[in-house]
Amino acid sequence: MGKISTILFDCDNTLVLSEELAFEGCADLINEIAAAKNVPLQEPFTGDKLITEFVGQNFRGMMVSLQQRYKFDMTPEELDDYVRREEDVVIAKLKEKLVPCVGVEPVLESLATSKKYHLAVVSSSALRRVKASIEKVGQDKYFGDDVFSAATSLPKPTSKPDPAIYLHAMKTLGKTADECVAVEDSKSGTLSGTRAGIKVIGYVGPYSEQEKAHMEKVLTETGAVVIMQHWSEFDSIMEKIESGSL
Repeated sequence: MGKISTILFDCDNTLVLSEELAFEGCADLINEIAAAKNVPLQEPFTGDKLITEFVGQNFRGMMVSLQQRYKFDMTPEELDDYVRREEDVVIAKLKEKLVPCVGVEPVLESLATSKKYHLAVVSSSALRRVKASIEKVGQDKYFGDDVFSAATSLPKPTSKPDPAIYLHAMKTLGKTADECVAVEDSKSGTLSGTRAGIKVIGYVGPYSEQEKAHMEKVLTETGAVVIMQHWSEFDSIMEKIESGSL
């Protein structure tokens, strides 16, 4: 086990409580697309329904899944246009209402002060949205330019669970997988980090009490080495990972 030098944070519902706000805006747009494409939905999509089905995927990833499921087509130009519109809708919501995840601020502050680790953000969401999110809550000072987006930072846009964005981030930062620890809250994010060879801390803080037990199981099954209920547990978890007991 190499010495841990780098912590890679997912953004949505790991650093900031954005998923609910984002999926609200996203649902409106998907219902509009369904109407335009004559897709027979049993009932309109809601933010909650989208979260259940697509948490951890970006909008482009959702669109690919929905085209397969409902057998409709979209030109690359149409898809790009909708991706841009979704970004605008979601960013407007985030700028209005976004707050950080409970307990994450003291952890980031302490990590920044100690300078023990290199800190970076690795997200499926578009770079403009990730930057708007961390700027809104004042977290941008912890990461500088080390913010990576599967939707924007790669030659070919993708989404977690594809490990491409983690591999790209490590290559850019000059780090190996055994030097890194990732923090993820979703199945697709945990798979992405694990497939890149990184130890993943599965964070379930933002889930409702009913969903927590289920998500603990999902994240453990997809490779998380430990489950974190609250950010106050982060230091002790890192000690265990560093000592090799996790």
